[in-house]
Amino acid sequence: MSTAIGDGEVLAFRDLHTRLGDAVETAVRGKRDVIDLVLVAMFAGGHVLLEDVPGTGKTTLARAVAGALGGVSRRVQFTPDLLPSDVTGTSVYDPQTGQIRFRPGPVFANIVLADEINRAAAKTQSAMLEVMEERTVTVDGVGHAVPDPFLVVATQNPIDLDGTYRLPEAQLDRFMLRTSIGYPSVDDELDVLRPGSGAGRISGVRTVSSPREISEFSRRLSLLHVADPILRYISDLGAATRSDGRLRLGASTRGLRVLVRAVQVYAASRGRHFAVPGDVQDLASPVLAHRLVLTRESVLSGTTTDEVLSDVLATVPVPKPA
Repeated sequence: MSTAIGDGEVLAFRDLHTRLGDAVETAVRGKRDVIDLVLVAMFAGGHVLLEDVPGTGKTTLARAVAGALGGVSRRVQFTPDLLPSDVTGTSVYDPQTGQIRFRPGPVFANIVLADEINRAAAKTQSAMLEVMEERTVTVDGVGHAVPDPFLVVATQNPIDLDGTYRLPEAQLDRFMLRTSIGYPSVDDELDVLRPGSGAGRISGVRTVSSPREISEFSRRLSLLHVADPILRYISDLGAATRSDGRLRLGASTRGLRVLVRAVQVYAASRGRHFAVPGDVQDLASPVLAHRLVLTRESVLSGTTTDEVLSDVLATVPVPKPA
């Protein structure tokens, strides 16, 4: 097998990425940028955190992506009394056979919507985030692999914080991307409200791929070329966040590696077999902002991590074309 991804594969992926986006957009109108980010995370083997108010289409988005790739989707409503076994599964006694068998939990799906993940207790959050990282569930010493591809779309409401358990930084770092859907434009909202509209109808989403095809492209895209000047640029951005006085915690090396992986998929979705600085700039905020921790003074002054990243991007020199 070739050790590099060629132009033909890149063009085939761009076509697949476009078909997937078009299929999902029949149910989720006017949010192509968010759809593309979720697809980037799926092909890059990551997970997505959606911070949004209720009713903006988070569940529809997750189910539409699963429908477009022909996979299985599950939804878990996180509550304070939810147990880890309610998420991952548990061993049960089968009276007919006299055997102890494993009953899989809802994480055994291609697309898992973890709704309001910050409403669950820390031990349940940890169980969910462990399977996100390891891609296996261990019960009674036996490992059970989750399906491939495996994408978790977790949500949390940034407004209603009563009865919630904040996700610590180490757990936030498990999410490749953080974004929000937001309210639609006036025209898109009118389209959604119009009687007979297909918006929100999962049954209308065409299956245009398969889990096997997604997994194969995911493996191949990890070989996409990222030149040393681009890697240096990403490293310099990370170093700039670590020395910024407004931040208590800058970008980690793991966060920068995740950015490289996302850039590979993003570049291929644009039909290129190489990355450019613009790819890094487009993805820096979704990939890195939730990994940064502001100082107390910055929080009190109303500064956001997105603003810090914007300033960093404006000051770090961009590599020139060779």
